[in-house]
Amino acid sequence: MPRIGDHLKSFRGLYTHHGIYIGSSRVIHYSGLSDGIQSGPIEQVSLKKFCAGNDYVVVPHYERKYQRAESVRRAESRLGEDAYSVTGNNCEHFVNWCIDGDHTSGQVDKGTAAASGTMSTAAGIGSRAAVASAGSVAGLSGSGVMSGLASLGGVVGGGAVAGLGVLGGSGGLAAASLINDTVLKDDENLDCDERESRSVGRKATYAGAAAGTAGSIAAVSAAGSVAGLSGAGITSGLAAIGGSVGGGMAAGVAVTTAAPVAAAAAVGYGLYKAVKWFKG
Repeated sequence: MPRIGDHLKSFRGLYTHHGIYIGSSRVIHYSGLSDGIQSGPIEQVSLKKFCAGNDYVVVPHYERKYQRAESVRRAESRLGEDAYSVTGNNCEHFVNWCIDGDHTSGQVDKGTAAASGTMSTAAGIGSRAAVASAGSVAGLSGSGVMSGLASLGGVVGGGAVAGLGVLGGSGGLAAASLINDTVLKDDENLDCDERESRSVGRKATYAGAAAGTAGSIAAVSAAGSVAGLSGAGITSGLAAIGGSVGGGMAAGVAVTTAAPVAAAAAVGYGLYKAVKWFKG
C-alpha cells in the first residue's frame, strides 16, 4: 500500500491520472475527465475508484516542500473546487501543488512542446499554399513565390518583404492567441504567483511572435549571396534558407514563416516557467 501523502499516478493509455493518497485506501484527486468527457471537481474517492481498473505507481518527490500531513491538508483545503482545465489546472497540477507548492504538469510541458512543433509545421505548409495561389504567377517557381509574396504584402500596402511579414506575423499571432487561451489562460482559482507568471507569459508570446517575424526577415536579408531585401536579395535569401533543409525558395518561405510560431511558444511558455522558478 502507498504511504499517506504519496503522489499516485494511474495509467489511462494516452495520458496519466494523478491523485494524492490520504490513507485508509482513500485518494483525493481532481476528477476532471477521469471518468469520461464531463469535467468533475476535486473529490475524495477510494483507491479502487481512482485507479478505475488500471495500475498505479508512486511518483517520487525527493525534496518535498510540504511534509506528508501538510500535503494532505492542502489537498483537503481544495475539496469541492470545480475549475478543471486540461491545460491549465489539471489533476497533475493539483497534486504537485499539494506536495511542492508548484503548479506544474509534465504532461502539459510535453504537450506544449509537441503542439509548438505541429503549429510551426502547419504554418509553414499553409504559407507555401498561400504564396502559391496568391500572385499573378501561380505555383512555387521563383517568379511564383515572388509574385505571391508581393500580392500578400500588397494587402497591407507593401511588397514582397511585407508579404513575409504578413505570413510570419499572422502565424505567430495565431499561435500566441492559442497558447494564451489554453496553457497560460488566467484563472481566479489559482494563487497569486501562478497568475502573475501566466500574465508575464501571455505578454511574452506576442513579443516572441514579433521578434520571430523580424528575425526571419533579417535572416532572409543576410542569408543569400545577394544581401538585402531587394527582389534579388529576397530570392537569394529564401533559396539559401530553403537549401539548408534540402529545398528551394518555397522551403525557405515555409521555414521563415514557421519561425515566429515557434518563437511565440518558446518565448511565452519559457518566460512563464522562468518567472515561476524565480518566484519559487
